[in-house]
Amino acid sequence: MIYFDNAATSYHKPEAVAEAVYQAIKRMGNSGRGTHGAMLDAARMVYDTREKLAELFHVDDCSRIAFTSNATESLNIAIKGLLKPGDHVITTELEHNSVLRPLYEMELRGIELSIIKSDFSGNIQLQQIEHQIKENTKAVICTHSSNLTGNLLDINGIGNTCKEHHILFILDASQSAGVFPIDVRAQSIDVLCFTGHKGLLGPQGTGGIYVREGISISPLKTGGSGFLTHSKIHPAKMPEHLEAGTLNVHGIAGLNAGISYILKNIEQIRMREQELMWMFYEGVRKIPGVKVYGDFSVKERAAIVTLNIKDYDSSVVSDQLVEDYEIYTRAGGHCAPLMHEALGTKEQGAVRFSLSHFNTDEEVKKGFKAIEELALD
Repeated sequence: MIYFDNAATSYHKPEAVAEAVYQAIKRMGNSGRGTHGAMLDAARMVYDTREKLAELFHVDDCSRIAFTSNATESLNIAIKGLLKPGDHVITTELEHNSVLRPLYEMELRGIELSIIKSDFSGNIQLQQIEHQIKENTKAVICTHSSNLTGNLLDINGIGNTCKEHHILFILDASQSAGVFPIDVRAQSIDVLCFTGHKGLLGPQGTGGIYVREGISISPLKTGGSGFLTHSKIHPAKMPEHLEAGTLNVHGIAGLNAGISYILKNIEQIRMREQELMWMFYEGVRKIPGVKVYGDFSVKERAAIVTLNIKDYDSSVVSDQLVEDYEIYTRAGGHCAPLMHEALGTKEQGAVRFSLSHFNTDEEVKKGFKAIEELALD
């Protein structure tokens, strides 16, 4: 089996990730609930994971990072906890439904929404965001990398623009965390939403949100926190403010191992993924009948190559790749409806190849050879 669906979830992970989950199940209790050894083991590991995330994202105070179950939960916390009726928010056509659907929901509650249009290569221009800023603009919410095309947004420029206009910059790092450098201080990121099971190489059911000091977010959930039991009000102190209920300690243990691996290897990971992505792109771009989407005029981009063969339905192509070649990809709409409309692939969908540094040259060659054979049919 050749796995090219890492934008959905990373399949190949360091062995230490599985071992960490196993050990946590065997010996860890409920973090923050008591003072016995099993609880303290869990609490120490959770704190250590926050510190590792703070190192990765250049966060000064690790208590500003709260754990969630995935980026979708993090984005819902940010969007529903920050925006109020009358606020104006700017987003883009590149976004995943985990950004768009909460925003549409908030639009029904009275926020004003502007969506920056993409060009045919899947890009937006910084000036488009600047032109949409007005007196009641509260935030810009956008992805770091399109999950459909792999195009990267200029988050340095967006962060600077937001800072100049005193509006919030909320970044969805689902496709970039663990691969591309993210510095919340240097890039003026006010809220960072990320998942654990993709580039961070952790288990599914893990994720998190960073909230800059001075920003108050209404929690999506309230309940048990391990302290202030007799208070009718959920604790305002971070990170517990956004962490009601029992944490996924077993999953966070695996995430801890994944981040430890990344902190030692992030440059090599990115360079290897770029190498494999360009190898695959060069193998498919000139095949007659194959159309590749996204902007490949820039050197650095996410390790994603999305394509179609003639007018074949993308799901049929993806199924053939499994049945005839044991190659796993993702077809259809990719939860990115506006991006598909911009690219003209709403009906056909597209076949996405998303690579990992664990893939091999031989797997990549088999991948583009398979596309070549299918295009000849």
